[in-house]
Amino acid sequence: MEIRAIQPSEIEAARRLLSDNGWGHRVSDPALFSRLIENSQRAIVAMEGVGLIGFARAICDDLSNGYLSMVVVHPDHRRRGVGRALVRTVMGDDPRITWVLRAGRPAELPFFEKLGFVQSSVAMERTRVTSPATK
Repeated sequence: MEIRAIQPSEIEAARRLLSDNGWGHRVSDPALFSRLIENSQRAIVAMEGVGLIGFARAICDDLSNGYLSMVVVHPDHRRRGVGRALVRTVMGDDPRITWVLRAGRPAELPFFEKLGFVQSSVAMERTRVTSPATK
């Protein structure tokens, strides 16, 4: 397995992986997903052979704060360390950076807890508007 920066030719494969694994509502538009990648400071893939088996992206100022935004691993490759490798790589190893994420699915909590994340009592969020009808 190889973990590395995403290449432009892999953006569509990453979008499909996300779409097929619960992120369809966020990545349905290929052009917007390309912009999402372009505007992220860190976007990486896990490759096995010629296949893309995982993806992660983050936004980070490289000094103090980071936001882990998306992590997905193909179902056939889960529980093999791919997700752990993606998270560790995209976050790097600077202990001065506080990393946050939104873990909205209860089944994800144990995974992120094993990587050192704890539930926070200090975070707040202002959620996005998903469609004009929800204003």
